[in-house]
Amino acid sequence: MIHGVLFDLEGVLFVGGYPLPGSREALLSLRAAGIPMRFITNSTRMTRGAIVNSLEAMGLEVSTQHLFTPVVAARNYLIARELTPHLLVHPNIQSEFADLLGPPPDVVLIGDAGAGFDYQALNRCFRLLLEGLPLLAMGCNRYFRDSSGLNLDVGPFVAALEYAAELEAVVLGKPAAVFFLAAVNSLDLPPQDVVMVGDDAEMDVCGALAAGLRGVLVRTGKYRHGDESKVEPLGGRVFDNLDAVVDYIL
Repeated sequence: MIHGVLFDLEGVLFVGGYPLPGSREALLSLRAAGIPMRFITNSTRMTRGAIVNSLEAMGLEVSTQHLFTPVVAARNYLIARELTPHLLVHPNIQSEFADLLGPPPDVVLIGDAGAGFDYQALNRCFRLLLEGLPLLAMGCNRYFRDSSGLNLDVGPFVAALEYAAELEAVVLGKPAAVFFLAAVNSLDLPPQDVVMVGDDAEMDVCGALAAGLRGVLVRTGKYRHGDESKVEPLGGRVFDNLDAVVDYIL
């Protein structure tokens, strides 16, 4: 039985600032049935409050405490370990770490910096890593889809730094099991009773399955033909849209 749901956001509930067909209705149907939901995203270009406001403008009701983001996970990680970060992140979220900055840094934190991914910024991170600083990555997604089409995400830049500095990043977003389980624990449910619904076969569905959850891939957003072969052998399910997903859950 499925007693709880984790939803990805971009590509599942909306694309490019517009809700996908059936997204509002899906949330309403699950709430009416008493199925608790959490929302889990690898987006690192917006604060949690900004994401909630953006969803509200699209008619999608999500409370701040039910939204799990790598930005929050990274901040908690740094505070718990008393670490000072060197940031390569999007300008929109720099304020989330402002009180944690100060020389000298003892960890490199990277998110989706967008246009900030230039040679000088990446080379600065590289040199710090060679000095022995560890690398924290707020996700490792290869790409994402918005209204302009597919775009490089943080993953390729994380991989470049890992390769150059000959180290492995600590991933704080999907597909890290601890990220999924933080959302699951807030539901007070065992992982096997919770399903993750996403459009990214690897980060969303395979990551959730590896963490002990159920997984559903929807053929929306960044889904590409053939992604079924990545999730179905592991026990994941694939549906065309959220209407079919709700039918499956209920």
